[in-house]
Amino acid sequence: MLCPCCSGKSYTECCETFHLKKKIPNSAEQLMRSRYSAYAIPNGDYLMETTLPSERKYHDKMEMEAWGKTNTWTKLEIVSKPSENKVEFKAYFTDSEGENQVHHELSKFKKIQNRWFYVSGEFMD
Repeated sequence: MLCPCCSGKSYTECCETFHLKKKIPNSAEQLMRSRYSAYAIPNGDYLMETTLPSERKYHDKMEMEAWGKTNTWTKLEIVSKPSENKVEFKAYFTDSEGENQVHHELSKFKKIQNRWFYVSGEFMD
């Protein structure tokens, strides 16, 4: 199975290593890709674990996992990386109504003790 993050690698060679905690992402982009895959799989535990601890209270693991399950994730496009800790992306998916959707976001990440975390996202047009 190809990795949902659109790296061109197999899932076992790519995001699964992060999901199974065998490796940690070494860049904000790599974390972003692994989080996209965690929605596609879905893996709510990974999504919570990779959210900045101080921000976790604003997120619901079951909600994130449910959003992953109710949609069919079709493509991830990295639009830009304006800085080391920001990634602009488009996540393409088909919703539960069968409608094609695009989630366009500029995500902010923070590195703490050599580990990247998702902080927040700004929706783009």
